[in-house]
Amino acid sequence: MTGTMRAAVYHGAHDIRFEDVPVPVPRNGEALIAVRRNGICGTDATEWANGPAMVPLAQRHPASGHIGPMIPGHEFVGEVVDVRGDTAVRAGQVVASGAGVWCGACDRCAQGRTNVCRRYYTLGLNANGGLAEYVAVPARTLRAVPDGLPLDHAGMAQPLAVGLHAARRAGVKDGDRVVVIGAGAIGTFVLAGLTHLHAAEVTVIDLPGPKLSRARELGAARTLSARDDVVAAVLDATSGQGADVVIEASGAPTQYANALAMVAVGGRVLAVGLPKEKPAVDMFALALREITLDSTVAHVCGEDLGPALDILAEGPLATLLLDDVIPLEHLVETGLARLVSGLVDGKILVDPSARP
Repeated sequence: MTGTMRAAVYHGAHDIRFEDVPVPVPRNGEALIAVRRNGICGTDATEWANGPAMVPLAQRHPASGHIGPMIPGHEFVGEVVDVRGDTAVRAGQVVASGAGVWCGACDRCAQGRTNVCRRYYTLGLNANGGLAEYVAVPARTLRAVPDGLPLDHAGMAQPLAVGLHAARRAGVKDGDRVVVIGAGAIGTFVLAGLTHLHAAEVTVIDLPGPKLSRARELGAARTLSARDDVVAAVLDATSGQGADVVIEASGAPTQYANALAMVAVGGRVLAVGLPKEKPAVDMFALALREITLDSTVAHVCGEDLGPALDILAEGPLATLLLDDVIPLEHLVETGLARLVSGLVDGKILVDPSARP
């Protein structure tokens, strides 16, 4: 396929331009996708507001080889229009991409930890992504969208895979008492992963309002207002023992101190949210109470993306999370600027084929 396409092109902080660029040509092992939906997230908003951080504008990215202005977008679904080489996908399929690309040859890949591959890179962050009419994608990052799953729901598969991976990393067991701090989009995806994987008692903490109501609809046993003394409330609900696992998904620096204070002796804290400031960690309490502090990043495509699509097909998650579907040219004012200002509780999807 030749010609030009419409794309959002990132040139730097507060500088996204809508340009006509060449349609990418897929290489061997790649598929050309006509993008139908692309979700935007906090990482996209941060790059637009304060970047470049991960976007390789000034120097060549060591794994992707990209340098210069880049098309963002790492949460996309679309239709396969061309395939090169021997792959498991075919033209005409509707697919979701995990966006993360791994080498398959390093020691981390051999361990099954493809998300921390030595040469890992992400489409839309380190190489051209899905905020365009077309994107070329390594076929191994693709999974077929189940029949009947609406595009507006399938467009959330990649971030749900991230939440599902975080839920696996948390080490939760059936019967555990778990606290999730933060009920925004990523916290909600983590909650969905937890309720899918385990029969645990989950408490969700956030500001009063629709996010906590959504958490209850998605299976939270208890919700707490972040304005209250949440540490005391968790200790009271656990007879003074604390939670077995605390997952910090808000990114608020002060909440890491709360997480350490409310977790049980010998318990586990998982860092998901990315704070804008460096949080203080009480290493004295961490060591003497033998608390495990762990982290999570991205997802393992072969383990998480397919199940994420199944979860979306089975339940109300996407309906409860969907905020808006916008055309490409409204990306900045209706999407990124609203995310930066904190005015979005759910997910905004972009339809590159729509015209304003």
